[in-house]
Amino acid sequence: MQKMRLCFAGTPAFAAAHLRALLETRHELVAAYTQPDRPSGRGRQLQPSPVKQLAEQHEIPVLQPPSLKSDEQQQLLRSLRPDLLIVVAYGLILPELILQIPKYGCINVHASLLPRWRGAAPIERAILAGDEETGITIMQMDAGLDSGDILLTEKVSIATADTRLDVEARLEHTGTTALIRVVDDIEGFQQQARAQDNACSTYADKLHKSEALIDWSATATAIDRQVRVGIGRSPAYSFLERQRLRILEAQPLAGTSETLPGTIVETQKDSFTVACSESLLQIFRIQLPGKSATAVANVLNSRPMLFAPGNVFGTEMPTSS
Repeated sequence: MQKMRLCFAGTPAFAAAHLRALLETRHELVAAYTQPDRPSGRGRQLQPSPVKQLAEQHEIPVLQPPSLKSDEQQQLLRSLRPDLLIVVAYGLILPELILQIPKYGCINVHASLLPRWRGAAPIERAILAGDEETGITIMQMDAGLDSGDILLTEKVSIATADTRLDVEARLEHTGTTALIRVVDDIEGFQQQARAQDNACSTYADKLHKSEALIDWSATATAIDRQVRVGIGRSPAYSFLERQRLRILEAQPLAGTSETLPGTIVETQKDSFTVACSESLLQIFRIQLPGKSATAVANVLNSRPMLFAPGNVFGTEMPTSS
């Protein structure tokens, strides 16, 4: 195994985990690219990305260009003399000229089994589609969108109750291990690379905030997937008694109800059940406006009539009469 000069490009915690794994190898990290600091929190203060924080802790030079398209950025990368550039959830497009600079090109850790779910939200789209498995693909990057030759794939199962965070954690563990295998034998994996079947590709478009709004005329299975995808990022929500209410934990139930979808049909000590399209959804954990996430049982103790049978969820905030 030859020692290589590596550049890394990534932004969120998922990417930082892969950078941390590389730091434990004998390879040299010469620079970390990450997106510019973004405002966050109630004070909207600029916050460094998880990749930037980790890189600075290990005294790795951090580069945060808004784009890599300029001649200046290309010259800067050349000056670093990288053998390989590793990209994990970076969030910026790499121009073709950038891809050609490192000795072994650029590789990407993608959170799906390519060519399925190319694009920005592969984990979320896999859950929403009801996929039973996903995985990690280590890909040689080309000028297309997640269309490069495959160096290595590793499968990861998706259980029926898995949230986005559950799947992401599993993919993170699998991805870091797979990445080190490829980096340590980059020439061998490149020699055995295989082209993707473009006819089998699907696109994982970035989720929009509007997709978090629950449509109770959908099936309980579909709404449950929507809830599990939103954990920790854009929680699924609906409106009840003139307030926006987030749904954080639920499960589909066998059975149906003749009532209007969105109607609460039963209340238990720790949950309540809502009618959906030819199905029922039992809800265990919610978040009220301005409050922390909490178990339904706690809300029932303080506001027992909020989830009373017959109350109906809506898809928009009612206007004052």
